[in-house]
Amino acid sequence: MQKLCVCVLFGGISPEHEVSLRSAESVLNNMDAQKYNIFPVGITKEGDWILYGGNDYAQLPSGRWRNHPNNCRATISPIRGQGLVCFAEGGIRYEHIDVVFPVLHGENGEDGAMQGLLQMAGIPYVGPHVSASAVAMDKTLTKLVMDNANIPQAKWQLVRSFDLQSRMEEILQSVEAQFAYPVFVKPAGTGSSVGVSKANNRETLKNALLQAAKFDEKILVEEFIDGHEVEVAVLGNDSPIASVAGEIDSGADFYDYDAKYITDTSVAYIPARIPGDVENRLREMAVLIYMAIGCRGLSRVDFFVTYNGNQIVFNEINTLPGFTSISMYPKLFAASGIPYGELIDRLLELAMEA
Repeated sequence: MQKLCVCVLFGGISPEHEVSLRSAESVLNNMDAQKYNIFPVGITKEGDWILYGGNDYAQLPSGRWRNHPNNCRATISPIRGQGLVCFAEGGIRYEHIDVVFPVLHGENGEDGAMQGLLQMAGIPYVGPHVSASAVAMDKTLTKLVMDNANIPQAKWQLVRSFDLQSRMEEILQSVEAQFAYPVFVKPAGTGSSVGVSKANNRETLKNALLQAAKFDEKILVEEFIDGHEVEVAVLGNDSPIASVAGEIDSGADFYDYDAKYITDTSVAYIPARIPGDVENRLREMAVLIYMAIGCRGLSRVDFFVTYNGNQIVFNEINTLPGFTSISMYPKLFAASGIPYGELIDRLLELAMEA
């Protein structure tokens, strides 16, 4: 049987560049080279596209992959039929690509930008298409869709970063009039908790707004929900399935970037420590949210389940969730009977269907 030619994209111009490198290391190590011709293409923080010439994927997280002697510049051509264009010393060569797995997180990777390029190129790719990627990446747009779909979620307020300098006092008063402390402050368009802060008073709120403004012109302020942090992985196109629910105990003030990727304080409970009927409702709601956004392939849907009353509150959806060795998406499906390698196979199959 002819091997499928798979281009795995990683890195990217994004605050989540390093997370992508770690995700790609795991994906590539779990991709069956007997089934696939693999073309690992890294995008540097400066925007260079490099076809990695080695097969030691442990080189990715450290950045050493960039110096491999067999590397060459390469890019996905928007001209249909050209596939991967490689700029080697002997001249230009073209590699046919059947499907792309964009293991890219955050800006320029899961916000519709890369999806638009692949769509123009006519190459199938893993994950949701342009519109769903863009809506899910912008948390304020996601909120509007969830409001329309009658999905329970935290109360929220949009703040524009360009207003902070001239209207800071007015904004602080507006937030305090709507919410009690603590509140969460998030850049609208980042993942992996980049730029997210928990504010307990006016001074920390002001600092949180200024911090979020470094990453996005749109800032989301949300009410605090006192509950379990629960995640559900979703897989599929027209008939998606939901994994078992998993719970994160961050071991910190909240599940921030450090708790996710740097420190070892967080603990995952799979299945989540919630009643069975609540988990069933969570899984059903995760699929509803997935369909409301218009997702295909995969997404991870995050919730709170309140300690008092087991009320389900939607938090956010991630269309290209982490695939590192400690990431919840592959762990949740492993616990649901789909091991990592098989999960990759299914995602590539779904991409070819879409």
